[in-house]
Amino acid sequence: MAGTNINRVVMTGNLTRDPELRSTPGGSSVCKLRIACNTRRKNGQTGEWEEKPNFFDVTVWGAQGENCSRYLAKGRPVAIDGRLEWREWDAPDGQKRQSVDIIADSVQFLGGRDDAGGANGNGFSASRAASESDVPVNTGDFEIAPVGAGASDDDIPF
Repeated sequence: MAGTNINRVVMTGNLTRDPELRSTPGGSSVCKLRIACNTRRKNGQTGEWEEKPNFFDVTVWGAQGENCSRYLAKGRPVAIDGRLEWREWDAPDGQKRQSVDIIADSVQFLGGRDDAGGANGNGFSASRAASESDVPVNTGDFEIAPVGAGASDDDIPF
């Protein structure tokens, strides 16, 4: 029985630089992204958890690559769905070089249009939403209310 190979990558991260858009001699658009995705690991000496960044090169082809170039910028959070591709080449110094790149099948823009990560990571800013949205925002929804304010045990539905 022959096994089926699966080559799939799904990750979220932040752009470490602005997208670079180029065209092939045949006229196809290709956009290069570089994303950072943190991994948590426990420090063996201190026992504390620490963040370790991982950096990945991502290639996005066609109209989707053009959109990435147009709407993304350094710091912007993205979700990538794609596959890994290994490549090898000879460097100018004669050494063989290798890399593993992510070829994106889809790139989802996370956060807001002007967001580069946001203070709380979810890309929402009440002041920005109030100024850019055509739906009025009640900023009172974002104020801190004292615990138990206006509620009694009879109000709890369980």
